[in-house]
Amino acid sequence: MSDVERADAVYEALLARAGEGWVQPRKERTARILEFLGDPQKNYRVVHITGTNGKTSTARMIESLLRAHGLRTGLFTSPHLERFTERIMIDGEPIADAAIADAWDEISPFVTFVDAELEATGEAPLTFFELLTVLAFVGASDAPVDVLVLEVGMGGEWDSTNTADGDVAVFAPIAIDHADRLGDTLEKIATVKAGIIKEGAAVVSAQQPAEVAEVLRRVAAEKDATIAFEGEEFGLAEQKLAVGGQLLTIRGIAGHYVEEYLPLYGAHQGHNAALAVAAVESLIGAGSQAISGEIITDGLQGATSPGRLQLLGIAPTVVVDAAHNPHGAKALAQSLDDSFDFDEWGLVLGVLSDKDGVGIVAELAPASAHIFATEPTSERAGDADALADIIEAAGHRVTVLPALADAADAAREWAASSDRRAVVIAGSIVLAGEAIALAEEEDWKSGWRA
Repeated sequence: MSDVERADAVYEALLARAGEGWVQPRKERTARILEFLGDPQKNYRVVHITGTNGKTSTARMIESLLRAHGLRTGLFTSPHLERFTERIMIDGEPIADAAIADAWDEISPFVTFVDAELEATGEAPLTFFELLTVLAFVGASDAPVDVLVLEVGMGGEWDSTNTADGDVAVFAPIAIDHADRLGDTLEKIATVKAGIIKEGAAVVSAQQPAEVAEVLRRVAAEKDATIAFEGEEFGLAEQKLAVGGQLLTIRGIAGHYVEEYLPLYGAHQGHNAALAVAAVESLIGAGSQAISGEIITDGLQGATSPGRLQLLGIAPTVVVDAAHNPHGAKALAQSLDDSFDFDEWGLVLGVLSDKDGVGIVAELAPASAHIFATEPTSERAGDADALADIIEAAGHRVTVLPALADAADAAREWAASSDRRAVVIAGSIVLAGEAIALAEEEDWKSGWRA
């Protein structure tokens, strides 16, 4: 088998297990298989990041800043947009097919053993995400990396990633999400997420609701951890629009950084950058050492965030955003207004059935002149007609086209009739990945062709 075939076989083996929608509060079984493997997650420093929105973008900025320091980096995020190897990055690139296949060969004998133990006690076998986490830890150790930037799958305390000990615990903005798993109040959700704070760690947090901040402060004190909040110990001092992104002035924990270029759109990305800078300052120099000018410039300029206000097409302009809950949708609507100069937006919207479609529509529909309801290709996809009912009930115009290719064609045709119109595709990470692949296949950057 070729390396690509070997890697694809690993993915098929993972897909045969309980998927990411199946979550049980347990990390002990991930710890069990890691113990057999010699605890690879202890072979490097770890920056652990949780939150509701902005985790992946912040994680990618942290990784880029660390790589600019000359460190060898690993990055574990989820989900992927096009290919599963995107979830495990080594030095800014998806893990090599041979490396992921070799890591699978390394862990497979222990998977069988732990599965048997679970079966004997009446528990479900190791899941897709639990094993993907193990693969990330092994792949990072085999590379080897100096630092792994580690994004939580869900929650924190009982997430399989919490088998690693984060030197720095990073909290992106926390809002209500996955209430059935994490709790129905901000305090309950924050308590689960605060489980990533380890003894003596450094904690950095975005601005949070008061009840969330209170939980984080309490847990940090219990763990003898330092804590720094955006708006207090660090923050975004100024942001200006620039070609292809924005200029940021950031007040860090240890340094002041003036008009640094970030090649990403959206006011929220400026705040994510401030959080990333504080996290890196906390890891390198324990919050007392400023990042040198050349390093912060290279690190921020090298940051990417696929699927987050990513430009997919021109003439008409088409952007895609992975906003999949009301908080993310609100940030997207604000960014469309702040970062672009168009009079009308056509929205191609598709959501998963377990997401808050009403809340997403409430945030995005007012910013849209015409909405095209569609469906992600997923067993969890929400019905396009049901989504259209929500949109119409909110008083907005909608066209139903369940296939993304059809919806995107209709939206692009609508937008091509005026240079004051553009298209945004949003509502689901799955849909964002499909849109990126479709744009590449159809070469949307060549412009609309009827």
